[in-house]
Amino acid sequence: MKHFITVADASRSDLDRILDLGFQMRRRRNEGPADLLAGRTMAMIFEKPSLRTRASFEQAVVELGGYAMNLQGSDVGIGKREGAADVARVLGGIVHGIAARVFEHEKLFDLAQHCGIPVINLLSDRSHPCQALADMMTIMDEFGRDVAGRTLAFVGDGNNVARSLAWICGFFGMRFVLASPPGFKLEATLADEVRRVVPGAVIEVTGEPAEAVTEADVIYTDTWVSMGQEYEVARRQAVFSPYQVNAKLLEAAPRSAIVLHCLPAYRGSEITDEVMEGPRSRVFPQAHNRLHAQKGLLAVLMGR
Repeated sequence: MKHFITVADASRSDLDRILDLGFQMRRRRNEGPADLLAGRTMAMIFEKPSLRTRASFEQAVVELGGYAMNLQGSDVGIGKREGAADVARVLGGIVHGIAARVFEHEKLFDLAQHCGIPVINLLSDRSHPCQALADMMTIMDEFGRDVAGRTLAFVGDGNNVARSLAWICGFFGMRFVLASPPGFKLEATLADEVRRVVPGAVIEVTGEPAEAVTEADVIYTDTWVSMGQEYEVARRQAVFSPYQVNAKLLEAAPRSAIVLHCLPAYRGSEITDEVMEGPRSRVFPQAHNRLHAQKGLLAVLMGR
């Protein structure tokens, strides 16, 4: 694995190694910093605002002994001030890795094509693979390392997070069920793409949230309005209101089901305060696991 632009860039063995290291480094965090990235710099480009991604990646690089160089997207201007190929060639001769949070997914492929160093997707309109790593770590915290046969129900917009979860669930043998309104589901070809890589992967789609969570071990939701979609707020609020993760929906799920949200959460929209702060929520441990899962990823891609 040279880059991590989508979950599909990794194999099951790559993912196991990343998570093994993440769990290991989380256990040993208080023993002091590692030196896996000593003398190495990660250039981090942010075209979009970021809290968890920036904080967790910067801290991960520091804890591994490296240096995180934060670059604002407006300063770099990929595709505007400079083409992606030129940005990649410049940074490729200065730093040891590039991590970018971008609007257009294609920019990540352009960066990777023109530099000889690892490129990591910090979020794009198509994929959020680092979030999926932390999500799987959180699921394993709850149910153990063998999660094959478990069910993750994603309730809401078929977005970049849902797409990455479908892939990682496929790799680990989890059933992925998406409950979305018409016009907001994932592309019809996704299941076939996953099954070509992971034969037997189970990906299902329904329009009924209660049906999706009936056998769920994990109930997952995300904002209904992603960055760049602010002009659609009123329309999306109306369309998605039946897809709120609330106490009534949890009544349709097994009592052992946990709730995840990649944050930021708009309480009262896609999830209620009652659920967010309730006993089934693992939302904040999930956010903390961004640090540990990404340390595992950095160790695999950039570690000495």
